[in-house]
Amino acid sequence: MPSWQGKSKGKPLGYRIFVSILKIGGVTPAYFLLRFVALYYFLFSYRSSKSIFYFFRKRIGFSAVTSFFKLYQNYYLFGQSIIDKVVVMSGIPNKFTFNFDGVGNLHEIAALKKGGLLLSAHIGSWEIAGDLLKNIDTRINIVMFDGEDQQIKSYMEKVTGKSSVNIIVIKNDLSHIFKINEAFQNNELVCMHADRYIEGNKTITREFLGAEAKFPAGPFILAAKFKVPVTFVFAVKESKHHYHFFASAIKEYLHLGKEQGMQQVLSDFICEFENKVKKYPEQWYNYYNFWQ
Repeated sequence: MPSWQGKSKGKPLGYRIFVSILKIGGVTPAYFLLRFVALYYFLFSYRSSKSIFYFFRKRIGFSAVTSFFKLYQNYYLFGQSIIDKVVVMSGIPNKFTFNFDGVGNLHEIAALKKGGLLLSAHIGSWEIAGDLLKNIDTRINIVMFDGEDQQIKSYMEKVTGKSSVNIIVIKNDLSHIFKINEAFQNNELVCMHADRYIEGNKTITREFLGAEAKFPAGPFILAAKFKVPVTFVFAVKESKHHYHFFASAIKEYLHLGKEQGMQQVLSDFICEFENKVKKYPEQWYNYYNFWQ
């Protein structure tokens, strides 16, 4: 089964072109150019298109025609999420507005002084959400694979400047586990995506949108092992200039054993995640075969 490889699409030149357009004319001309880029991936990126088309057709239940339309829309919105991230993080003047549902839960989890785990997914724009978290009264750590092209990474760091959050890179030597533990010990928040895994890593199989799917075990093992408070966070785009941020009520799994706690956290995550995917299916950027 083709699996996600932890790599991002795109080339450094493409990023430079879009950043130049953003600085001169804002998001409108950048979105216009993006339509042609999205069309290219729609026509020629067969493997990712096959996976996301299956999602729309078989798991959401759209017609074949609607699924093709949604496929193009998915590529277009994914490009917008990258553009919007650059605009917000680099301080380019913009008209973006935000709704905050449950942001009080984040202030509450920080006030508990127990550390905390924020579980999210590749839906909407997590980078936008991460930038919004800078107002929470504790340090935010984001755990991620370092799958970005090094030239792209260096260029984007130059454009956006120093991030307001701390990045913990997942490494084969498991050193990231010690950094996560240290963050919890310092009463900091740790955010992870819980909808992708690298082939060879431990997974948990559960039903998702009516079929068996594999989820990465790591985030749920961490929640059960460290017994920190957990909340589920998402940021989705609802119009050209508007984002909606969600943070669920805080959950604690103090009295559950490791295996039972891990399964319960996963069940709670799937419940929240399914609701968001059903409501915003075009914004789940899942370009590999998620289901078995």
